[in-house]
Amino acid sequence: MEVNQAKQEHLLALKVMRLTKPTLFTNMPVTCEDRDLPGDLFDQLMREDPSTINGAEALMLGEMLTLPQNFGNIFLGETFSSYISVHNDSSQVVKDVLVKADLQTSSQRLNLSASNSAVAELQPECCIDDVIHHEVKEIGTHILVCAVSYTTQYGEKLYFRKFFKFQVLKPLDVKTKFYNAETDEVFLEAQIQNITTSPMFMEKVSLEPSMMYNVTELNTVAESTFGKMSYLQPTDTRQYLYCLKPKPEYAEKAGVIKGVTVIGKLDIVWKTNLGERGRLQTSQLQRMAPGYGDIRLSLEMIPDTVNLEEPFDIICKITNCSERTMDLELEMCNTRSIHWCGVSGRQLGKLSPGAFLSLPLTLLSSVQGLQVGWRLILQILHERRYVDQKDVPCNAVKVHSSLALQTGGSWT
Repeated sequence: MEVNQAKQEHLLALKVMRLTKPTLFTNMPVTCEDRDLPGDLFDQLMREDPSTINGAEALMLGEMLTLPQNFGNIFLGETFSSYISVHNDSSQVVKDVLVKADLQTSSQRLNLSASNSAVAELQPECCIDDVIHHEVKEIGTHILVCAVSYTTQYGEKLYFRKFFKFQVLKPLDVKTKFYNAETDEVFLEAQIQNITTSPMFMEKVSLEPSMMYNVTELNTVAESTFGKMSYLQPTDTRQYLYCLKPKPEYAEKAGVIKGVTVIGKLDIVWKTNLGERGRLQTSQLQRMAPGYGDIRLSLEMIPDTVNLEEPFDIICKITNCSERTMDLELEMCNTRSIHWCGVSGRQLGKLSPGAFLSLPLTLLSSVQGLQVGWRLILQILHERRYVDQKDVPCNAVKVHSSLALQTGGSWT
């Protein structure tokens, strides 16, 4: 939308045009059956139409390109390009011509001019041309302000401006969800929806982790889980999954990892229509910091499948998340199906703030099937109170008999 100042006769004319790629020509095919009155007349006309595709004349999409007829939509993350032309419509020589192009947003004003130097002379019927580009990074109203100043041959200095207003729309709806694992791993689920009116080719969706994490993408099993053609149709939604693990230098610092809320940011690159490229980068994603309490008990190693009534080993990790030294005692509680092998009620010694202890333990199962609900109890000796009563999930260990394990069968 163009907004002009009060009209004044000027020697120069300013023209501004948005530069966009053409679109494929579409037509409305008209057909009928052979027994109808027109016969094959409509089919013959479509075959002779140069805009149709040979052998597929009934398709609405043709082979020809159509130049844009209007300003069109601009979406966040795309590149706004515009052609600016200043033409000398008079019969006079104009001097010191300066053309400026600024983009006004709700928060800032950007100078988009390629050159800020004035043109010494502009002869009659000559013009000054410029092409500006800007990657749109804000949603809402944008105003392109084009200003022209010049001096007539009589020394009079003149100035005028034109305003071009347009809206920047949101192309994607991004929702995120965090899952804090029993270990220090964090799983991020990102849900991305195409809210434009045209399909998108998703060129890249990646997670740039914060400095304390390494990221593993979980969207590929042999090949992409979305198939070979990574298109996102209008209103369609796609879910991406990522696993973040603390870097080795931070993994043992329980207090540091506990307080980390900043995880990273998503980087999304797509293409639309005839290859127009768009890119969005979210702000830093933040999770709720997990509450570990004073003492944290986690499972470091456990087998997936064990034999019935045969001992097997696990490794637990005990971390002091408090700011004081802990003197701990371990109590092991048997269940109907899981039995601990070892001495219960033994002292584990002192554990400094931020320190951890790897504790190997031995168990056996007396019941077949999926076993859950194992329990360890840690106590602070001096205070004689429970610190962590832990139901060890064991990642759902499945117990088989020896015979079934050897033959590859399973018990139900």
